[in-house]
Amino acid sequence: MKILGIESSCDETAAAVVENGRVILSNVVQSQIDLHKAYGGVVPEVAARSHIEVINAVIDTAVSEAGSWNQIDAIAVTRAPGLIGSLLIGTLAARTLAIIKNKPLIPIHHIEAHVYATFLNHPASTPPQLQPSFPQLVLVVSGGHTQMLLFKNHGDFKVIGGTRDDAVGEVFDKAAKILGLPYPGGPSISKAAQNGDPRAYQLPKAKLDHPYDFSFSGLKTATLRAAQKVVGKTHDFPSGAIAPLLSAKQQADLAASFQSVAIATLVDKFIEACQEFHPASTALAGGVAANQLLRSELTRRLNQIDAPLAVAPPALCTDNAAMVASCGYFRVINHVNDRPTQSPFADPYTLTADPNLELA
Repeated sequence: MKILGIESSCDETAAAVVENGRVILSNVVQSQIDLHKAYGGVVPEVAARSHIEVINAVIDTAVSEAGSWNQIDAIAVTRAPGLIGSLLIGTLAARTLAIIKNKPLIPIHHIEAHVYATFLNHPASTPPQLQPSFPQLVLVVSGGHTQMLLFKNHGDFKVIGGTRDDAVGEVFDKAAKILGLPYPGGPSISKAAQNGDPRAYQLPKAKLDHPYDFSFSGLKTATLRAAQKVVGKTHDFPSGAIAPLLSAKQQADLAASFQSVAIATLVDKFIEACQEFHPASTALAGGVAANQLLRSELTRRLNQIDAPLAVAPPALCTDNAAMVASCGYFRVINHVNDRPTQSPFADPYTLTADPNLELA
């Protein structure tokens, strides 16, 4: 079964064709990072306009690289969550093509799709790729989401924890802006931290009543206060004026200290959940999963408790349509094998985008 995936929830316009949920036949991503760098973050109107300009070409390229429309069995599209303008472009394109090409349409939740990046075959991975098995505990970390999920099977999962304020990727962006590092913040902080001391500044980890919930707003504020203090300013000094006063050493130490606490927060809670739920496998997904410190530290800690980790290569951690197509395939298979009364398909004439739909 070959499924065309379409992804446009934020600032990547993507289309891919995946066979049987695992084999990537094409994977086209048109990134908008350069458009948004000047603003230090994604501008929704700019993102939507860019999607309009390129989505037809991206889809055509993905289909032609994989074969032809005659070989496409269904279309899977991200309908939630995300920026409403961006989501509209992808869903309207998918709905139109489903009608014109007479293909079944599968609506996909973006967070669930990220998990399926670990199901895609990537034979060049080192160490060798782990095939996920159930029950599976998954940590999804990105610019818009920080959630812990427990999967019993495809389509059968529950959310056991999430962020109460900022997502971890969002806090990386905000901390980078304070320190004068370029957008996106994850890669720039990781690079700066290589030359810094993670113990230079004592930044706090949030303590919450729910063991698997996250909070990063306090870490963001503590990083701001530390930066203000190190340049000899008070708490009312503008955050946007700090960076020019920082030395390269101070910038690197602040980046390393921030990253160390953010990663430790994620890893500690995930390990605690593993010890409670004893999953057959674990997975790390989402854009922040590309962070090398997170990948290495989580792998090290999971090896200590003999819990295997599935993680996609960095190129498949960020938003892409291959994960959407894979998720669509397993939705169909789950419907056929386990849940015949719960159809994975949607009416292309009535499907709507939902920017705030929670993962249920």
